[in-house]
Amino acid sequence: MAKKAVASLQKGGGKEFTKVVLTAKSAKTGAYTFKESMVHNDKVKEVVAAATK
Repeated sequence: MAKKAVASLQKGGGKEFTKVVLTAKSAKTGAYTFKESMVHNDKVKEVVAAATK
């Protein structure tokens, strides 16, 4: 299924977006959680900088 989603993004304006995966460690359990989002290429550094604060 992931291959199909990635393949559909290669057509048209899909190349202008990047998949960003952010990790966060839970203070309560110590487990890691992942947040995935599709971000425009111009905004990737801003999203990562905001997540590290």
